[in-house]
Parts: sequence; C-alpha cells; structure tokens
Amino acid sequence: MKMLILLLLISGSVFAQQSPSAKYNFRDFASIVDVEDQEKQYHEMLKANPIDPAKPSMYEEYRAQLAIGWLTKGNFERYWYYKNTRPKFNVLQFLYLTYALDNLFDANTNPGEVEKVSAGILEELGTGALKDGIGRTQTVLEINAATNAQLGNTDTALQLLAKSSEVKDGMREMRYFKDAKSNYLNRYGVVMLAAGKYQVAFDTLSKAFREAESNPAMVNTFRLVYKKVKGTENGFGEYLKSLKDEAYHHCYKEVEKLYIASPKTTLDGAIPSQGGDGKMFTLFHATKPVQEVSMPDLDGKIVHLRDCKNKVLALDFWSTGCTPCVAAFSGFERVVADYKKDVFQMFVVSLFEDRATVKTFVKKKGITLDVLQDEENKFFDVQGTPTKIIFDPLGNIRFFSSGYAGSTDREYYKLKSMVEITKSRYKG
Repeated sequence: MKMLILLLLISGSVFAQQSPSAKYNFRDFASIVDVEDQEKQYHEMLKANPIDPAKPSMYEEYRAQLAIGWLTKGNFERYWYYKNTRPKFNVLQFLYLTYALDNLFDANTNPGEVEKVSAGILEELGTGALKDGIGRTQTVLEINAATNAQLGNTDTALQLLAKSSEVKDGMREMRYFKDAKSNYLNRYGVVMLAAGKYQVAFDTLSKAFREAESNPAMVNTFRLVYKKVKGTENGFGEYLKSLKDEAYHHCYKEVEKLYIASPKTTLDGAIPSQGGDGKMFTLFHATKPVQEVSMPDLDGKIVHLRDCKNKVLALDFWSTGCTPCVAAFSGFERVVADYKKDVFQMFVVSLFEDRATVKTFVKKKGITLDVLQDEENKFFDVQGTPTKIIFDPLGNIRFFSSGYAGSTDREYYKLKSMVEITKSRYKG
C-alpha cells in the first residue's frame, strides 16, 4: 500500500510552484474560489507573458487546475478545452479530478460525458501519460462501469466492474476517502440493475444500509432496485427506515461501550484505544478545562467555549490536507441539522494553517460547519487528525474518537449516538 502521507508531503510543494510570471504564483491561483476568476487571471497572465512556443509546458499546472475547476462545475465543454492542451496533472490534481467525477456521478449529471471523461482518464493511466499515486484508479473504473451501465453498455460495465476489484493498492476498503466502499456498492447496484440481476442488487444494498456502509446517494439506486424486485415503490420508505434504524441501533450499542464514565475536565497521558483491544495511546493532551478555552473563528472573532455551558459540545480537529477529516464533515452536518443550538454545539477546529488558507478551502468545499482555529495546536496538543472530543454540559470529557468511520451514514450514526448518550446520562 502506498504511503498516504505522500499527500501531506506534496501539498505544500505543489501549491508553492511559481508561475513563469513573477507577478503570479500557483498557490495564490489555486486559492481563488471561483473558476471564472481563475480563468480571468490566467488570461491576464497570458497577456503579460505569452506562452513561449519553445516551452509548451508553460502554465500547464494552471491549465490542469482550470480543467478541474470547470469539470467540478459540470461544464464539460470548458473541461475539454483545457484538457485537450494536454497538461500534466500532479497527484493532488488527479485526486481532485476523481472527486469531481464522484460528485458528478452522484448528481446524475450527464452520464454520457462522465463516461467520456472517465474513459479518457483510464486511457491515460494505461499509457502512463497520467500517474495514480494515491489509489484512485479503482474509483475511476467503478464510475466508468456505472456510467456504461446507465448508457446500456452492460457487458462493458460488468467487465470494468470486475477489473476494478482486481486493482492492486485499491483504497476501497480503507477508511480514508469519503464513502469509498459505499460509493462502490452504489455503483455495483447500478451495474447489477442494468444487468437484470435485481435480487443481487437488492440484497447488496439492503446489507449496505443495514451495516451503515451507505450514503444518501445510494437511496435513489436502492429505490429503483426495490421497485424491480417488489413490482412497486409502495413500502420502500418503511423498509429503508427499518434498515437505517437497525444500523443506528447497532452503532449506538458500540458507541455506548466507549462512554467515559469517570468525569474528566482535562485528559493527559495514555488512554484506551477505541477498538477495545486493550492497547493504550495518546490522542490529545488537554491542558485546561474546555470552559477556559477561547479560539478565533474564520472572521477573527474570538469564541469562548464557556458560552457552550449547558450544551453537549463536540470539537473535531482537522486540517485541509487531511482527506479523512474532510470526508467526515457531511455526516457531521447532518447531526448539526438535527439539533437546535441550545442543545448541541459542534466546532471543527483547524490546526496548523493560516486563516486565509482555511477560509478559502471552506468556501470552495461548501462546508457549513462552524470552524474555529488553533493554528499552533496549543489548547489540546492533538497528536493526530481527525480527532473528536465530546463534552457533557458541565465540560466533562465523555467521548474521544480518532479516524474516519468510513461512510457518511456511519459517521452520522456515530456522532448522533455520542450526543444522545451524553444527553441521556447527564445529571444536571
């Protein structure tokens, strides 16, 4: 398995690349939120310093970034305009390219174009023109298989799906990329549906929802499969709810075992691992009670955590370069939507990065969670991200959690269980 730490190592160097024009640099270019504004700056660069015919690779990282930006917006014409200039995509840009395909497929945006884009990427991976250093070839194969299925190319879809499972260093089973396995199961369901294997698809997706290896994008596929098996959509909502309730109940029972019964306002030293294997490790070092901690938000306003007294408080520590950190956010957002802020408050605390970087990232990704900053990691000395700490209304630590749960639904059930258990055991 390739070392995923590579992503963190290259992120700084990739975005520090300098433009041939001294006035511009790629870090600033990549931080521009809207692709329309990126394109405007690109044309200004060309006007100020045209591409030298003897150096066709000038600005290629900019052209690659523009291709990704337009694909993310679903503008396939502009994507191909820049893609056909044959820019080389660095490893992070390849990652963002696959993210764009993920989102376009889930939104059912022009399957024909998504198939064409994914097929082009697979061709370049095959010839070596494009390199995959992060284990995302499997994802591109799955997307190409599922779009072929939607287009009626069933045999091709089945072959591609089988090929995706043969990929070495695939990341499907790793809890690293958002919904890696649940996305595969959804696309598997799409292919089985197209192949007329309705019961196989039904059993696969039922199991996925029952075991929380699921996400919201899977619901539409499951609805179609249910109708094929049952002959009607009647009862689908009730059946899906029963599967989700079972998944939540199981998660609740597992999370309940992790409740920290002895009140703690600070935590120092080794603590039991979440896996229940008896091993000990340090996740964080809280030097002072949470009520004494104050941190700035992304507008620079100081937020005093003492104002969260009488609420269940969740702090989740992350950084923009931490893929599993951001993968968990969609599950968190669903939990936040379930509660009023007079009952529950969650902050995702950014570590090690300046405000401008984080603010741009949050806006680009459309993150709706409340973000605080501890740039120096001085309040909790977090040893690894993602790390989540749950406090009861008195400021006692009741849960800690590290890592990404692996799917949007499981992350939702997990945090929801922590909140509900903390509420139920609080003696105010």
